Amino acid sequence: MRTFPDGFLWGAATAAHQIEGNNINSNWWLHEHDPELAARWGIVEPSGDAADSYHRYREDIRLLADLGMNSYRFSIEWARIEPERGVVSRAEVDHYRRMVDTCREFGVEPVVTLLHFTVPRWFERDGFWRADDAVDRFGRYVEAALPVVRDVEWVCTINEPNIAAMLAGGENAANLVAYGLPNPDLHVADQLLASHDRARDVLSQLPQAKSGWTIATQAFKSTGEPGADDKLLEYGHPRDDWYLEASKGNDFLGVQAYTRTFVGPDGPLPVADDVETTLTGWEFYPQAAADGLRAAWELSGGVPLMVTENGMATADDTRRIAYTQGALEGLHDCLADGIDVRGYLHWSLLDNYEWASGYRPTFGLIGWDRETFARTPKPSAHWLGRVARANALP
Repeated sequence: MRTFPDGFLWGAATAAHQIEGNNINSNWWLHEHDPELAARWGIVEPSGDAADSYHRYREDIRLLADLGMNSYRFSIEWARIEPERGVVSRAEVDHYRRMVDTCREFGVEPVVTLLHFTVPRWFERDGFWRADDAVDRFGRYVEAALPVVRDVEWVCTINEPNIAAMLAGGENAANLVAYGLPNPDLHVADQLLASHDRARDVLSQLPQAKSGWTIATQAFKSTGEPGADDKLLEYGHPRDDWYLEASKGNDFLGVQAYTRTFVGPDGPLPVADDVETTLTGWEFYPQAAADGLRAAWELSGGVPLMVTENGMATADDTRRIAYTQGALEGLHDCLADGIDVRGYLHWSLLDNYEWASGYRPTFGLIGWDRETFARTPKPSAHWLGRVARANALP
């Protein structure tokens, strides 16, 4: 048995827009329902009711706890809390606070994300992250959300800012972490870093809060051909490493890892024909989590780490278990090498709305019926729960 440190967090993650349903004031809801925007983003279907977790969050948190896990990462939705510029919904603040309280009731440690991609319609309309007042607006939202996290220890400010900067131009979002990502908007990247820092300043009012952001570590690998190493640095640094370096001095850093991409002298290469792939077309590569942890540890200067997302989209749950087993073996090796890893949060608790790809890619430990919303834990959920209860990996 590979044992893990006392107090290690075992759980799963979700994102508000992907599971709540009817997030009508968000920019992504607009993208889903405007034919021109839907075509530009490659959106195959709208989110609709999603998993109705907005109303069923108590059932979802109880299921997670009953399975044996002790932590739940969820996001709160800016578009619900501030549906119009300067208008704060106290009812929605209370709603998300009840989610924190429900976690406590079931003995689950909440890990709260303040921004998971989606923003209010008005924020996108008024300039998005390029607006002169974007950092101030985000800081005011974080101030409004303080009651939600007033006693929460782990707070993620911004989810995958590196992906957000790459998608800021409105390119097709069908493949968020894989071959052929667009060039990042460096001004948006700077704005996101400033917003992250502003959020950390606001959160410093809460003495218990540990704050950081989560980065999509993408395991870019050189093919070893002449010129490939230089191209790897050119391609990878603004998409990945820059954000890890910018995390120095944070309380923690979330690592989100799924696959790898090889980079040759002419740039990134598509997945080879002879490797196993997932429903998102990514290479089956369980070592991605360990690669991400090692890169984050080195480039951040030793900031404490947490795997805040890791998993695979598959209809074969035995492959999900195999993938997770391999990921956890790599994580344990990182611990043995002295890397400070505080927890593992699987993506995702529920099969979810996977942005432009709709509901076809199934990442969840728990499935659900799209007519009745009845939840059905998969064998992988029970397997991971047993690992969590034992705090040890067979």
